Amino acid sequence: MKGRKIRVIVAKPGLDGHDRGAKVVARALRDAGMEVIYTGLRQTPESIVETAIQEDADAIGVSILSGAHEHYFREIIRLLKEKNAEDIILFGGGVIPEGDIPGLTGMGVGAVFGPGTPTSTCIEWLESKVREKRAAES
Repeated sequence: MKGRKIRVIVAKPGLDGHDRGAKVVARALRDAGMEVIYTGLRQTPESIVETAIQEDADAIGVSILSGAHEHYFREIIRLLKEKNAEDIILFGGGVIPEGDIPGLTGMGVGAVFGPGTPTSTCIEWLESKVREKRAAES
């Protein structure tokens, strides 16, 4: 992808202390040529959104294994709207029941990648979404 490198925040909200999946995705995105900022464990929605704004991120990738995905995504979306940063692409992964995905995408989550999804699928999706976003901005 030409132009500025894609900037992605990879975040782990809440008390969930398992971040292997988030680190795998962060490394894959970095290996694909993106700039990745991994926020570490136990982040709040406020800190995730603030980091994304400060870092001029194109996207936020959220990894959730705790079952609190609806709460965290809803709060991140609310904060993005409140801060006039709705152009930041939001996607997620982790252990999220299939039946919950339509509700998440309906509220504004761009995509949800479950366990076993090839990292190439995430990369291709994100590159496509950022390309669309940048084309709309120009």
